[in-house]
Amino acid sequence: MSQYLLAIDQGTTSSRAIVFSAQGLPVASAQQEFKQYFPQDGWVEHDGEELWLSTLKVCREALKQSGLSATDVAAIGITNQRETTLVWDAATGAPIHPAIVWQDRRTADYCAELKRAGHEQAVAAKTGLLIDPYFSATKLRWILDQVPGARARAERGELRFGTVDSFLLWRLTGGKSHKTDATNASRTLLFNIHTQQWDEELLKLFEIPASLLPEVLDCAAAFGIAEAGLLGAEIPVLGMAGDQQAALIGQACFQPGMVKSTYGTGCFMIQNTGDQPVSSKNRLLTTIGYRLNGKVTYAVEGSIFVAGAAVQWLRDGIKLISHARDTEAMAEQTGDACGVYLVPAFTGLGAPYWDPKARGAIFGLTRDTGIKEIVTAGLQSVCYQTRDLLEAMRQDGAATPSALRVDGGMVENNWVMQFLADILGVTVERPKVTETTALGVAYLAGLQAGLYQDLDSIASHWHRQQRFTPRMADSHRAKLYEGWLDVVKRVRSEG
Repeated sequence: MSQYLLAIDQGTTSSRAIVFSAQGLPVASAQQEFKQYFPQDGWVEHDGEELWLSTLKVCREALKQSGLSATDVAAIGITNQRETTLVWDAATGAPIHPAIVWQDRRTADYCAELKRAGHEQAVAAKTGLLIDPYFSATKLRWILDQVPGARARAERGELRFGTVDSFLLWRLTGGKSHKTDATNASRTLLFNIHTQQWDEELLKLFEIPASLLPEVLDCAAAFGIAEAGLLGAEIPVLGMAGDQQAALIGQACFQPGMVKSTYGTGCFMIQNTGDQPVSSKNRLLTTIGYRLNGKVTYAVEGSIFVAGAAVQWLRDGIKLISHARDTEAMAEQTGDACGVYLVPAFTGLGAPYWDPKARGAIFGLTRDTGIKEIVTAGLQSVCYQTRDLLEAMRQDGAATPSALRVDGGMVENNWVMQFLADILGVTVERPKVTETTALGVAYLAGLQAGLYQDLDSIASHWHRQQRFTPRMADSHRAKLYEGWLDVVKRVRSEG
């Protein structure tokens, strides 16, 4: 039996493929960044063909680096940037419009209209989500209304909608499989997380023809077969989950109350709440953590739009650094009390504020302020935003976690991890394998392929690489966070 798994991790700024052993250890990986398009203020797009071609390229590269062939791979798992929306021709697979990225805010006015009309409570009751441009439904409606002839073609059944997972699956299977999993479906504003069905009332509200939608399966299921001509042999696609839910699985947060926080382009904190959905009073999201064998495990999530993207902006936008790795040494020289705050509200503020019209700013500049202070403030902003999420969870009645499991590219920065532990007042645990998003979906594929018996066998593979314990004085922690709350108030659109 084949003992390797190929994980596709199609993210917001890059496509990555990692070959894992059955023990959950990375054997080989490949990664490729792709272009970000910003047609207007608050608009973010990707080229669907670039997403597909970069994904195919890294899959081939990872297999080549591993020295394995496609026949050595038991299954493929796909994880993805979640709410990003694509519509494509059902006959050719060609997108009819650039992908509208989850960060995109072009539908803010339409969302405001829906809220004023009193729809938010009913939508939240069904989906666990807020009415916000972040989610897929309003992006999908925009494409149908703005691309000439798209709505009529959709009504005739000529088009297909999907988040990136569905689009990649369609391409991998040569158009034979139009499917998604419950976690990705739960981020569209069209899926009822209680009935586990596309909701007719929501489809009517957002004016979405049902013929566009993919079939929804468990996270570990038979999604389709990747064509032999793509990777050298047919490989079954047996796992699928949105990136943050995949990280929840990769971090083995299988017990209610366990929390993970992922630091990629954005930052996403998810707490496992077990078999019951928990409704937040502090504007966090109720979502599906995972669905296996038809059984749903729910979660509460806080979503931050800009985390690693702040470092990318410091590098590419204002060119203060050459490499992300340079930031750690800068912060060590600066310390945690430089007096500068950077609020990275480049595409609005996510949880718990949900302010699409807020914009970024830097506060506290003096004649002494230099590059190091601004870079340090950018790193700190990620930790302050995480504290915002933790405070919202506490106010919802959740117990403070005994430890926060972290993953994603930013967690390699020891200074950031120590400051995170300090500002939260919570122990932070970094695992040996930090690419837990890809690992999680590899586990799902392996579960369906029979490489793992159950979740307990997956959990046995989780190992801590380093623990960061709080060492900041309570008074200093309170002062720094109070300063953060003050500057956030200043950038709020209603502030």
